[in-house]
Amino acid sequence: MRTSGNTIFITGGGSGIGRGLAEALHRQGNQVIIGGRRRERLEGVLAANPGMAAVEIDVSNPADIERVAARLIADYPALNVLINNAGIMELDHAAGRQDDAQMVSTITTNLMGPLRLTSALVDHLKTQPGATIIYNSSVLAFVPLAFTAVYSATKAALHSYVLSQRFLLADEGVRVLEIAPPWVRTELMNSQEAELAMPVDDFIAQTMAVLNSGADEVLVEGALPMRNNAGPAEHAFVNAFNTQVTPIFGGG
Repeated sequence: MRTSGNTIFITGGGSGIGRGLAEALHRQGNQVIIGGRRRERLEGVLAANPGMAAVEIDVSNPADIERVAARLIADYPALNVLINNAGIMELDHAAGRQDDAQMVSTITTNLMGPLRLTSALVDHLKTQPGATIIYNSSVLAFVPLAFTAVYSATKAALHSYVLSQRFLLADEGVRVLEIAPPWVRTELMNSQEAELAMPVDDFIAQTMAVLNSGADEVLVEGALPMRNNAGPAEHAFVNAFNTQVTPIFGGG
């Protein structure tokens, strides 16, 4: 995608990867509007980035999505890039009885939220030059983390949806991209100080470089081994991966 001269709406822009992408794109001369549930987080990003805008949105709420989509189209008619970044991640227990409320919340936020928001904006995006839809999935879409089975499943479903939507919009002038991060030092799973996780600044720098390359899948170097895990050895790879991380996530 072109990385300057856009009008961009990014969900989950108050912290972590969302904030990092928003600030990087803002520095490159785009009009960036960040969305999130916590107003104080949004205000902090705006204070540090004059010229950026913000709107409160709860992507788990269908009525809120419709309200914000209508406002974006009215207030920012040049909107041509949507980045679906907001998500939640919690430990679960696929070997036993799942917490139903947590399961529904994860699926609603991580899968239904981006699908609903894109649905609300896609007809507008079709009218804009350089239109691009970006989904932030995860390498866990390809190699699930057993201890976050529902989260991993939502990202796998999102990846599948991206493939379908990219095919269907190929002749409509709308590009559909997927960012699949590895483990990054964000608030998800309290990973800010995790030694094995990638620093946010490094992830953003590499991601911006790949966005500039024109690739449909935006993969930093650390994501490639897990993304390339396709074929007859898949199950052995998944089992080895989960055995490796069991001491971190599965202890007790």
